Amino acid sequence: QVQLVESGGGLVQAGGSLRLSCAASGSIFRTDVMAWYRQTPEKRELVASITTGGSVNYADPLKGRFTISRDNANNTVWLQMNGLKPEDTAVYYCNARIWPSQIRSQNYWGQGTQVTVSS
Repeated sequence: QVQLVESGGGLVQAGGSLRLSCAASGSIFRTDVMAWYRQTPEKRELVASITTGGSVNYADPLKGRFTISRDNANNTVWLQMNGLKPEDTAVYYCNARIWPSQIRSQNYWGQGTQVTVSS
């Protein structure tokens, strides 16, 4: 059974920083792309993604403020968020494409962590 466990959310003032962590555990043969999404009442959107080789992709409005990184050996991904704005308030979800075995991969989601930015 594969699980993604997130941590690091919370309440921060505008202009502040937070660092989110997500660790995958369980029966893992290989982990491919890892990503962060965020959910508001209006929409769910991709925040950033990173491949095993380190190629990254960011939502255009977040470039320069958010940084995604990962540790392949420990199946962990982080999201460093700087210069936070009230509009960054959302539930942030970790996502990963994981091969529990050599047979096939599956898409996994974390439980979500709340990020609230006060003005």
